[in-house]
Amino acid sequence: MSLFGRDALITAYMALPIDTDLALGVLEALAELQGDEEDSATEEQPGRIVHETRYLGLDRVVLTGHSTYYGAVDATPLFVVLLGELLRWGLADGDLERLLPHVDRALQWIDEYGDRDGDGYVEYLRMSDHGLVNQGWKDSTDAIRYHDGTVASAPLALCEVQGYVYAAYRARAAIARHLGDAEGQRRWKRKAMALKERFNRDFWLEDKGWFALALDPDKRPVDSLTSNMGHCLWTGIVAEAHARAVADRLLSDEMWTGWGIRTLAADEAGYDPMSYHCGTVWPHDSALCAAGLAHYGMKKEALQIANGLLDAAQTWDGRLPEFFCGLDRSDIEIPVPFPSSCSPQAWSSATPLLLLRVMLGMEPHSRKGLRLSPIQGAFREPAVLHGVHCRDQVFDLQIGTSRARANARRTD
Repeated sequence: MSLFGRDALITAYMALPIDTDLALGVLEALAELQGDEEDSATEEQPGRIVHETRYLGLDRVVLTGHSTYYGAVDATPLFVVLLGELLRWGLADGDLERLLPHVDRALQWIDEYGDRDGDGYVEYLRMSDHGLVNQGWKDSTDAIRYHDGTVASAPLALCEVQGYVYAAYRARAAIARHLGDAEGQRRWKRKAMALKERFNRDFWLEDKGWFALALDPDKRPVDSLTSNMGHCLWTGIVAEAHARAVADRLLSDEMWTGWGIRTLAADEAGYDPMSYHCGTVWPHDSALCAAGLAHYGMKKEALQIANGLLDAAQTWDGRLPEFFCGLDRSDIEIPVPFPSSCSPQAWSSATPLLLLRVMLGMEPHSRKGLRLSPIQGAFREPAVLHGVHCRDQVFDLQIGTSRARANARRTD
């Protein structure tokens, strides 16, 4: 129906092992629409990646009365992240050369526009009365709440957005390494490590044992327990010292439904299992949390989330909806659908592909082409997966109950 920057980028990331062409197409489309000028009506800024456009090439309107709208704080760093990840899976040097200026413009947006007050964090504050009040993936008006249920006001620096920026810096360092730019690699790695150090100092809530959802206009923590910090695990910005505590919170009774992770903990004042972003389960959100847990070596916990989501999918004949109610599995037999939830929906449709990647421990490898390290117990029966694309090779996977093997397919 429409092109949403954030959704398309995350969907393409999830689908990388199956279809790298999708990621390239998404990057090309978003590069074409990348912001060139300042326009408060559409919230366009130089280098910013579009939030949505519904009518490409047509004189039709979206949120602010124009054909495109740029009010997303996270699409711009995610654009850089996806290009870096696509390079790992296989990207022609010509395509990299063509997209690199767009990546550097996105990074320039982060420094010049994203960090509104120069405190080292990317914040959002809408410029149009018709724009979105909240400009992260949880973009409903009541999504960002303090522990007491009070709705926070912008400008807000979301925890996961800082993780995306960290991952973008790391991606740019990897691109520099690929291009033989040693100085650029060092510079971007330094920026990433400095952000990681600040983040773990300023966002960690020692008395609660979790990361703040955001910093508010006065730099006070928005202290509710949410799923957003699972995205921080996915990006790698979480210090090792805090990773276990984050995992324990994500899988606590307050957060874990048995089918997925609630967007907001059940003991929070603002919790409602049928609220759009304050208690429901979003499959893509839970899958990114699973990927983050696996990244930190917590594979048992990652498998728990994967199995829960795949069990939930059986309710809808294998098709996960956009989101569903956050009621507990011990109280009801099947997950309860949400009336306005989209199905099919892009990143929910791609969620099983990311879960499969997590369960297989499937990652690009510089020498072998593809590395597999399956989670023990992830597969109860042998299986075959045909057509995994990585680094100009196509692999067929033989999956057993305790190990897996990737066989390069002859393509001549």
